[in-house]
Amino acid sequence: MEGVDHLAHERNKSEFDVDAMKIVWAGSPHAFVVSDRISKLVASDPGFRKDNRSTLSRKELFKNTLRKAAYAWKTIIDLHLSEEEAAKLRFYVDEPAFTDVHWGMFIPAIKGQGTEEQQQKWLPLAYKMQIIGCYAQTELGHGSNVQGLETTATFDPQTDEFIIHSPTLTSSKWWPGGLGKVATHAIAYALLIVGGREQGVHGFIVQLRSLEDHSPLPGMTVGDIGMKFGNGAYNAMDNGVLRFDHVRIPRNQMLMRCAQYTCLCMPSDAKLILEPCILIRVSQVTCEGKYKQSDVPRQLVYGAMLYVRQTIVADASCALSRAVCIATRYSAVRRQFGSQNGGPETQVIDYKTQQSRLFPLLASAYAFRFVGEWLKWLYADVTQRLQANDFSTLPEAHACTAGLKSLTTTATADGIEECRKLCGGHGYLCSSGLPELFAVYVPACTYEGENTVLLLQVARFLMKTVSQLGSSKKPVGTIAYMTRVEHLMQCRCGVQRGFAELSADLVEAAVAHCQLLVVSKFIEKLQQEIPGKGVKQQLEVLCNIYALFLLHKHQGDFLSTGCITPKHAALANDELRSLYSQVRPNAIALVDAFNYTDHYLGSILGCYDGNVYPKLYEAAWKDPLNESVVPDGYHQYIRPLLKQEIRTARL
Repeated sequence: MEGVDHLAHERNKSEFDVDAMKIVWAGSPHAFVVSDRISKLVASDPGFRKDNRSTLSRKELFKNTLRKAAYAWKTIIDLHLSEEEAAKLRFYVDEPAFTDVHWGMFIPAIKGQGTEEQQQKWLPLAYKMQIIGCYAQTELGHGSNVQGLETTATFDPQTDEFIIHSPTLTSSKWWPGGLGKVATHAIAYALLIVGGREQGVHGFIVQLRSLEDHSPLPGMTVGDIGMKFGNGAYNAMDNGVLRFDHVRIPRNQMLMRCAQYTCLCMPSDAKLILEPCILIRVSQVTCEGKYKQSDVPRQLVYGAMLYVRQTIVADASCALSRAVCIATRYSAVRRQFGSQNGGPETQVIDYKTQQSRLFPLLASAYAFRFVGEWLKWLYADVTQRLQANDFSTLPEAHACTAGLKSLTTTATADGIEECRKLCGGHGYLCSSGLPELFAVYVPACTYEGENTVLLLQVARFLMKTVSQLGSSKKPVGTIAYMTRVEHLMQCRCGVQRGFAELSADLVEAAVAHCQLLVVSKFIEKLQQEIPGKGVKQQLEVLCNIYALFLLHKHQGDFLSTGCITPKHAALANDELRSLYSQVRPNAIALVDAFNYTDHYLGSILGCYDGNVYPKLYEAAWKDPLNESVVPDGYHQYIRPLLKQEIRTARL
């Protein structure tokens, strides 16, 4: 049975050019070529094996992750891979590791917040992996409320140094990836104190471990915080705890280009409510101990935050598409009930109940892909504007990245779990790939901005926009639709206080705004020239499914506000059923367009050839518990029970 394509019949049903859709998914012919080549390189190299990850102990798993990270770096060097190719290789290795934080946060923080001199000193070391960095912001007692961080950095003008200190247990740095056992340096955030005055939270480059023997430097208490949720998953990462005991660092290790902290309190003053809640500190400390503002525009600090969040949105489409690929292929392989006259049972994917749960997730994967492309463009555009001191689009960009980060990560985490349930009992097996995928992905709902908190930031932006309706300042860009809502022109927001009281409703409004944004960007994608037989038509079907499913899911809101009638709601449901029928012949081809290798997918249920059951059977016998026929502990525990010798046995 090995090598037989059990899904060939499904692939032959396809009504569109799958290769053309692969390019649409990748973003460009060049991106497809790079992605395809690197994914196959990783899949064909036994050094990147990952099928045994869920059976390894924590120590074995972590050591194996270190080996893979070193092997990946050697591969990058030996093959002279470009920065783009190296990033793709790390992506397809598919293992949470210290390198994620080093390249994704430590280096961008220095680039974004370090002075030119600091960049010249630290970036070459980081790029060559001569130092390994982490991002030490979150503390045991504070996560989202960065303004409340307790770690202190007190300037000592006598020695021209900062004294970094953890004054309380809750000021311990907690969660930073790479901190526990690997990182040699950290971007540590602390409350700056100069001349006895608190000057807000700033970032500092702090060496943690010796570059000779890797032992913690004096004044550092550092270790791993322990096992996390799931088999394998994020347990490959050494999330750490760190306490400082009056650690001294040179003054020039404070990131002095700019720094930031986030205010997440709920002010009662109406003016504060309507302002963005990101508070900026752009500053320098002189050798004389004077605290002064930098001449760098304070808004430039937004760049790093926007970059990370737009990357998270792009990652959401990758994670959701993996889960959808697994669930779709297995739904076509799995047969249950419906047998007539001794014939084969019905494919699960042919049941309307399965389609109504699966196909909206397939549509969502494509929708998130395209809004991610747009967000990448928005980031590039706003960055260019910031460099030219044009800050006009910054509030909108902040609201878009915050809202879409929240929307896509929540939907993706929920979608992965739904895909597991769509696979029935076998979806609960680690070999399905879905439990580990969920465990790896779900932290995205919390890191880089807790999702509900981010929606409240979007809500503030929307409230400010509504308050300006009827004035000379017209809403543009992603909020231009508000000018078409005529009754809002006569209903300027009269709320002056009580933001917290209305916060639950405002969160729902923020979600609706973000959903509209995703739909509109999907529609804009369809207005472009899209080559390939039937490709655009299939994307139109998916776009309509995404939009109508949202209408169906929230039809109570649409009906209660009079936006639609009960007849409209019924018609929408009828149209959804029709659209599901149009997707059905193309379902396998649509997930094939993701172009994921079996290695990257990491799922027996989602294997390309659909030869699921022999592979599940074979995998079961590879489990360590099956290394012996009679289990360890038989003579000590099982035999005494069976022989009624429990009272005399030495337990």
